Amino acid sequence: MTIAIEGMHSAACEKRVRMALQQVAGLQVREVALGSAVVDGDAEQRAAALKAIERAGYQPHIAA
Repeated sequence: MTIAIEGMHSAACEKRVRMALQQVAGLQVREVALGSAVVDGDAEQRAAALKAIERAGYQPHIAA
């Protein structure tokens, strides 16, 4: 799943999002780049990923 992430502006933001996603049990983090992340997991893990990004201070949206 590709997640568009609003509010990321720097490498520090990328690191913060990556660290938040790595805390989601069972989620595979494929890539975190400025403004997006690519992850693999089941529906529960994907929902947890969105919540983790929000808790880190960003606005996630599932990319089409």
